[in-house]
Amino acid sequence: MIGSLRNGWDRFVLYLPLIMVSSLAFGTYWLVHTTPSVGQAPTQALLTHDPDYFMRDFSIRTFDGDGRVRVEVLGGQAKHYPDTQWLDIEGIRIKAYDVRGRLTTASATRGLTNDDTSEVQFLGNVRVIRESDGAGQRADDTRMEYRGEFLHAFMDSERLSSHKPVELLRGKDRFTADAMEYDNVDQVLTLRGRVRGTLWPSAN
Repeated sequence: MIGSLRNGWDRFVLYLPLIMVSSLAFGTYWLVHTTPSVGQAPTQALLTHDPDYFMRDFSIRTFDGDGRVRVEVLGGQAKHYPDTQWLDIEGIRIKAYDVRGRLTTASATRGLTNDDTSEVQFLGNVRVIRESDGAGQRADDTRMEYRGEFLHAFMDSERLSSHKPVELLRGKDRFTADAMEYDNVDQVLTLRGRVRGTLWPSAN
């Protein structure tokens, strides 16, 4: 009964962070592969957990065919570690606009991604918000939000997971759980631990 009241809502809500980390993956892939190397590449024996390059107060923008901003990735500081091949971004913020012009924002204390962007992690005060367009003409116009302290995305398999508590909101509707797994291919959401939900009746 609950599922029929919010048909497909949980799949869409959980797909929002995947959209955002896809944007992060694109941006960080560009960062890693366009940053010029300084001098000769170190040998494997010399690799340490000291950053081989860093950036401060940077932003990356991608545009559509009409010159409008589609995605913007901002960070306070980014460090690349040669031994782990991970890029660590402090104060990560992402803004993205869909084809209808709706804004989705994501932020976290830190963002991590490996060099091939097959894995992306958000750590600390993770927020992903898809704003309503204000028109209210469609069922998916409702404001949606993901909250948590951790989010791990596996880009190749389109899976999301968090071993820490999560909160999912759609308008007034609210779900919380101790842990979460989401498979976007099979569209299966699994909430674990203490799961609680509050559903409000539809206005229609």
